[in-house]
Amino acid sequence: MQVIAVDAMGGDNAPAEIIKGAVNASKEIGYKIALVGKEDVVKAELGKYSYDTDKIYVVNADEVVENCDKPTDAIKKKKNSSMVIGMNMLKNGEAAAFVSAGNTGALLTGATIIVGRIKGVERPALGTMLPTENGYTLLIDAGANVDAKPSYYSQFATMGSIYYENLLGIPAPKVGLVNIGAEPEKGNAVVKEVYGILKEQKDINFIGNVEARDIPKGEAHVIVCDAFVGNVILKLMEGFSKSLLKIIKKELTANLVSKIGAVIASGAFKRVKAFFDYDDVAGAPFLGLKALVVKAHGSSDHKDIRGAILQCAKFIDGDIVNKIAEKLQPVPKTE
Repeated sequence: MQVIAVDAMGGDNAPAEIIKGAVNASKEIGYKIALVGKEDVVKAELGKYSYDTDKIYVVNADEVVENCDKPTDAIKKKKNSSMVIGMNMLKNGEAAAFVSAGNTGALLTGATIIVGRIKGVERPALGTMLPTENGYTLLIDAGANVDAKPSYYSQFATMGSIYYENLLGIPAPKVGLVNIGAEPEKGNAVVKEVYGILKEQKDINFIGNVEARDIPKGEAHVIVCDAFVGNVILKLMEGFSKSLLKIIKKELTANLVSKIGAVIASGAFKRVKAFFDYDDVAGAPFLGLKALVVKAHGSSDHKDIRGAILQCAKFIDGDIVNKIAEKLQPVPKTE
């Protein structure tokens, strides 16, 4: 039985919410879960739950990577941290995936240094699922490569397509390039060059440029961009959805008539709120590595952690690492 390692000490709500999410996920998947963290703390929290002891175990880690730690220093100096030990489990073949809600910079740095890139992958990329009118759209890159070369975008499109197809079961997912206009001649020099590359790329279903306002429509399954643009889009959508829900709640409780209407439509509003939660695809996979590393949001609760772990199980089931490797491995040189 393969293992999914989870950083029990990473994130704003660790270890309580991390462990609760892991316990809940363990009941839905056929994989073992290794909770990596301070053994006495983790076991004390685990003691609050009923769970299959054959499916969850604890790996001791005496140190914790804090959000204030500098990424490279954290990885080099905190060898006994839950984050470093978890990624070493991947490197040593003791786990097939690792989930952490901890320090993003340290996680990405450690993943690149410890786990390593698939041969042929120029730069790994973070992929984040966004809720849309038509399901989900994968945003890639969402935070790893602020300055991306045109060739990076090409690989992002390939990796994103493979991931989306295997995770959601949609063949030949539609790929769009984030731009300031739909026309091919729009954008800066890099984006214009990328358009030409993606248009000629045979392993993806490229549909052209997509403006930011059209992303929520879900016209493309995979949205390609550099990490600067991707992170801006991600943070804007997160902030807007939270503000929108607050505005709706405020207006629904503004007066007696609104409150009566709110009671009548409560079911619909609950569904709208659930739409923005998208727990089952929580967490951003770091695509292009030799094994799966998933970055969960720092404020993740147990539902988010459960979703990230379930996503790992689908990733493993789909053999996505090997499928990416097969697509992007270098062409052997001929004599």
